[in-house]
Amino acid sequence: MLLQTKKGKKLTSITAIMVSCALFFEIILMISPNTANAAEVPALVVEAQSAILIEAETGQVLFELNKDELRPPASMAKLMSEYVILETIEEGKLSWTDSVTVSEYAANTGGSGGLLAKGEVYSVEDLFKNMSIFSGNDATIALAERIAGSEEAFAVMMNDMAREIGLSEGAYFINSTGLDRSDLEELGMAPASLPGETAITAHDAALIAQRIILDHPDMLEISSTPEAYLKPNDDRYLMKNWNWMLEGWKPYNNDFAKLFAYDGLDGLKTGHTTRALYCFTGTAERGELRVISVIMAAPTMNKRFYETKKLLDYGFDNFEKMIVIQPKTQMEQLTKVDIKKGIVKEVGVVTENNAQFLVKKGTKLEDFVITTVAADEEQRVAPIKKGQVLGELTVMLPTTDGSVMEQKVNLVASEDAEKASWVRLFFRAIGNFFKSLVGGIKNLF
Repeated sequence: MLLQTKKGKKLTSITAIMVSCALFFEIILMISPNTANAAEVPALVVEAQSAILIEAETGQVLFELNKDELRPPASMAKLMSEYVILETIEEGKLSWTDSVTVSEYAANTGGSGGLLAKGEVYSVEDLFKNMSIFSGNDATIALAERIAGSEEAFAVMMNDMAREIGLSEGAYFINSTGLDRSDLEELGMAPASLPGETAITAHDAALIAQRIILDHPDMLEISSTPEAYLKPNDDRYLMKNWNWMLEGWKPYNNDFAKLFAYDGLDGLKTGHTTRALYCFTGTAERGELRVISVIMAAPTMNKRFYETKKLLDYGFDNFEKMIVIQPKTQMEQLTKVDIKKGIVKEVGVVTENNAQFLVKKGTKLEDFVITTVAADEEQRVAPIKKGQVLGELTVMLPTTDGSVMEQKVNLVASEDAEKASWVRLFFRAIGNFFKSLVGGIKNLF
C-alpha cells in the first residue's frame, strides 16, 4: 500500500508513521480496561410479568419490572409463613423440638408435599424443613395449626405481620400455603372468614425475604439444603429442594447442577399454580454483596430460573459496595465546631461511622456531594465528652433517573472539652465586651 517511487519516499515515510500511530492507539484502546461512565449499565429484558432485584442489607432497588403490581405468589406465600414461625420461635412461644401432631385437615391438603399422614407426630424442626425444602403444604398447615389453632387464624397473623413489616397496602393472605381459592374449594378447605385471593407484589416478596435474611440468617442453612430425609434413609421420604439454582447442587453433578446451579445462591422459595404461573424468590451472595431477586409469572418452570440468573448477573456484574467516608475521619468541610462555656472555645470533630453506598461500577469519589452542619448551640455546651454528637455530615450521589441517594453520618467530638470555671468565663465575657466595644468604635471612623 505504500508508494515505492523515489519521489514518494518522503510521503511513504510520513504515511507509514501515521499508520503506525493509528495502529498503536487502536491497540491501546483494545487493551485498556473498561472505564465506561457509571451510568452506562446495559439494558435488561426479563421475561416475566413482574420482577425485582434488591440489595439485601439496605433494600436498595437495582432493577424493577412492575414491582408494585399485586399478583398471586403461589408457594412464595410460604415465605411469610416461615417468617411468622421464626418470629414465634424467637419470642419463645414455640421450640424447634416441640412435637406437632398432623391433623386430618393438614394431611388432606393437596398440592406439593403429601408425605404426612393423620396422627403422625413430628418435631417443629422436621416440619419446618419439609415446608422450606420440599414446599410441603401439609407440613405448613400442621405448623400453622400448632401456632394459631387453625389455618385461618394463622392467615390473620400473616396479614397482621404484613402490616407490621411494611408490605404494600394490598398485600393479603387467605391461607398459609399460597394455594388458590379454587384449589381450596375443590378440597372443601376454602376459608370462610377470609374472602378473595392471596396477592402480593414482587417488592413485597423481596421485603419478606429481606426480613428473613436479616432477622433470621440461620434460615439460609435450611433453604440452601439440596435434599433431606423426613424419615432417615427411607427414599419414600426423600425431600428434594424445588430450588434448582442452589449452589449446593453442584457436587451432585445432575441436571440441576449442569443447567441451573448458581455460585453463591442459597435460597429461598419457588412457587407455581395455574393462576400464578411460575415464581421464584432467590438470594445469592458473592464477596460483600448479597442480593435478593423475585420473578413472578414466568411462562415456564425453567424460565423462572433463567430469568433469575439474568437478574443476579445484572446485580453482580454492574454494582459494588463503595465506602465513601471512613469512620473517625476529620472532614475538611468541618474540622472543628465552636463550643460554649468550655476551657477551649472549639473542639475537633470526626465522623462517627462510615458512609457506604451500593453504586454502579465506575462510580468515583468525586461524583459524591458532601455537606456538613454543626449541631444546635444548646448541644455544643461544655463539658463535651469524646464521641458526643456535635454535627452531621450528609453524603449525596445524584443518579441518572433524577433521584438522589443520600446517607447521613454523625460528626462527633474527637476529644473531651472541660467546662471552664466561672472566673474564666467572667473574664472572657469582659474581654469579649471590650473587643466588641473597640470594634464598634472602629466602625464609627
